[in-house]
Amino acid sequence: MATREITAENFNAIVEAGGIVLLDFWAEWCAPCRSFAPTFEAASEAHPDIVFGKIDTEAQRELAGAFEVRSIPTIAAIRDGVMVFRQSGALPASALERIIAGVRELDMEKVRAEVEADKQSGA
Repeated sequence: MATREITAENFNAIVEAGGIVLLDFWAEWCAPCRSFAPTFEAASEAHPDIVFGKIDTEAQRELAGAFEVRSIPTIAAIRDGVMVFRQSGALPASALERIIAGVRELDMEKVRAEVEADKQSGA
């Protein structure tokens, strides 16, 4: 599956569909973003069961703000509606593959329990 453009209008529907959503926050003027784009696209072809979304931080300032994006590119992973990873900086293909493998291996019951515990403690 090729990458998809993610906007404020389609974000919730995509995330609520479940599964893994990998997001690339980028901007046209950002040279590291442009150099990372082929790596992200290749990963989208190699993992058709994952939604690979690109968020243009210039056009989607609200989404970038909601994810507290301070530098680009920033990669975020959402699994079953829970953000489980976020990191700034262009990644080599091998690092992106390790992130994908790690997100696949997560015990989501444990993750949800930790999120709930953080809410209870006010963290």
